Amino acid sequence: MPLLQEKAIVLDPKDNVATAKVEIKAGVVIIGDGGREIKILEDIPFAHKFALEDISPGEPIIKYGQMIGRAIQDIKVGELIHIHNLESLRGRGDKKIITS
Repeated sequence: MPLLQEKAIVLDPKDNVATAKVEIKAGVVIIGDGGREIKILEDIPFAHKFALEDISPGEPIIKYGQMIGRAIQDIKVGELIHIHNLESLRGRGDKKIITS
């Protein structure tokens, strides 16, 4: 089983997500801090985030020690975190406000 640091980046002990350094296939078990096993539940593309712990709706998503958003649904350990289950607190840039 690969170690977490071989497959992903976690910069701060407060982080509840990791960022994949390589594509990680569903079903892979990664050994995290303290020997904890993290089973990847779905394919995680390169540079995408996955949960290191269960996260409930409304709870913060912490990456690199910073709150980057909130969960909008239950997120399980090993699940992909992306715009389908994360409300960003940073500008996405894909929505334009139209005023007249």
